[in-house]
Amino acid sequence: MTRKQWMLVALAVLLGCISLYLNQDWFATENIQIHHRSRPARQFLSRRNKRPDPQQAVNPVFFWWNRNLKLTSIKVIAVHEIETNKYPQPIWHLTSDSNSVPTKELIYGVPVRGMRPSVKGAIPDPLEPGVKYRLFIEAGQIKAEREFEPMGRTP
Repeated sequence: MTRKQWMLVALAVLLGCISLYLNQDWFATENIQIHHRSRPARQFLSRRNKRPDPQQAVNPVFFWWNRNLKLTSIKVIAVHEIETNKYPQPIWHLTSDSNSVPTKELIYGVPVRGMRPSVKGAIPDPLEPGVKYRLFIEAGQIKAEREFEPMGRTP
C-alpha cells in the first residue's frame, strides 16, 4: 500500500472513533423515567369496590414509565425511614422470580400480574397524606426510583 492509502485508512479509522465517541449513548442503558399522579379513582378503575373506601385518607397513586418493563421488584418506602434507618422496612414490596408480565404502569397497592408479595400474605400499608415516599423498581439489571407525596382524599 502506498503512503496515501495508509493515510486514508488512518483518517477513516480516526473518523470512526470520533463518531463512536460522540454517539456513545448508543451503548448506554436507557434510563427509566418514572412519573406519578395522585387523583381520585374513576368508577371503571375500581374493580373490587363500586364505591371508594372511606377508610383511605389519600387518593390512589398511579405510576407509569417510558417503556414496557418486566419488573422483578417493586418497593415503596417512607423517606423518613430511609433517612433514619440503615435497613428501612418497605410498606409495599412485590417480587417476581421470572414470570412478570411486561408493564408500563401500576397503581399503588394493586397486585401486578406475575408478581407476589415478598412476605407471604402481606398487604400494602395505607399511604398517609403529606408524607413523602420513594418508589423503587427493578427490571433485571435496570433500577430506578421516584419520590412522591400522595394527596389527601378529594370528594
